[in-house]
Amino acid sequence: MLLHGFPLDHTIWREVVPYLETDFDLILPDLRGFGRSAAGGLAFTISDMADDIASLLDNIGIEKTLLAGHSMGGYVALAFAKKYPQRVSGLGLVSSQTAADTPERREGRYKTAAEVAEKGVSVVVEAMLSKLSADLRVQNFAREVMEGQNQSALVGALKAMAEREDAASFLSSINFPLLLIHGGVDVLIPIERAREIKAAVPPAQMIELKGAGHMPMMELAKETAEALKTFSVQR
Repeated sequence: MLLHGFPLDHTIWREVVPYLETDFDLILPDLRGFGRSAAGGLAFTISDMADDIASLLDNIGIEKTLLAGHSMGGYVALAFAKKYPQRVSGLGLVSSQTAADTPERREGRYKTAAEVAEKGVSVVVEAMLSKLSADLRVQNFAREVMEGQNQSALVGALKAMAEREDAASFLSSINFPLLLIHGGVDVLIPIERAREIKAAVPPAQMIELKGAGHMPMMELAKETAEALKTFSVQR
């Protein structure tokens, strides 16, 4: 299962699908309020989004999954793994991190949430677009995806991310494989965050995709897929 980041949807994974579909049964959900998923109310938490993933697995009859999340999707994957460890056969963090927001970052998210509520999704589009990737093709795709998102979902997700727990200590106790995939020139979540996780959890496998920014699944689709395939080796 591959979880998308903020403020995107499952379509960010479409270029890795051809490289993975012969090795895995793929599940590409839209997180709460994004893409074609309903928001289910204005206020929700990262833990609520993790519960959504558990409900989805229940509905399709799957007990255990290899779970990888991009950016915000990584936060959801971490929350799911902490809450439902028996349902995780491997955890992947793609361009993500374990650290909670600093007070300044939390305040910034709430400020952005208020601006989105007042002015719409364009606030986030303009602020994030150039930071997602230096690749104009990826930027054009991301702009279209972001502009199609639900305004209330962005507000809810910003607040949910602001209040998420630090997950660093949890990872030290996991008993399933941990895979870290990160772009070497990610400016939104610097690769140092992945290196910190690797240092704290030495058994983790870390794969740096040199030249990739925050969207490696689109910037370097084949290489990202090959990195994800290492899950099958670890099983």
